[in-house]
Amino acid sequence: MPTDSAPLLPEGRFDGREAFGAIVRNTLSAAAQEGWREIVFSDPDFADWPLGERASIEALQAWSASGRRFVLLAQRFDAIERGHARFVPWRRMWDHIIECRATGKAASAEMREVPSAIWTPTWFVHRIDPERSRGVCGVDPRARRELREAIDESWRLARPAFPASTLGL
Repeated sequence: MPTDSAPLLPEGRFDGREAFGAIVRNTLSAAAQEGWREIVFSDPDFADWPLGERASIEALQAWSASGRRFVLLAQRFDAIERGHARFVPWRRMWDHIIECRATGKAASAEMREVPSAIWTPTWFVHRIDPERSRGVCGVDPRARRELREAIDESWRLARPAFPASTLGL
């Protein structure tokens, strides 16, 4: 149940990078304040997500706890490693609650592009046009279920990726 200080999670259409960035920030704040058990982030590369911002990391830190699960699905993670300097150490520290998978390039008909989305058990964001940051968000159970099915299909075809550390011999 949202508290009076919890950010309001929007419903309906959104348009533009600033709107999408605000939605991501509010999502992370709401997750921390409401103690969500699971968050799923899905995007081809997360290049234009505000994951490296101090406020995002602070919200993720506040959300992180035993029994939480954070899922990251991408085609590739190199943009996170290069462009979100604060996120990478946070990911290392919280490796035990984070699962990362990558599909690689969408080369075959079976391999569709990874949806650009946020999924939670009660709310979702689907960036239908990632190039222009246009999409829809809300609580509609059918739309949330269909989005989760698309994410799960990409997850099934993906492989573990973005390790917390690289071991060398």
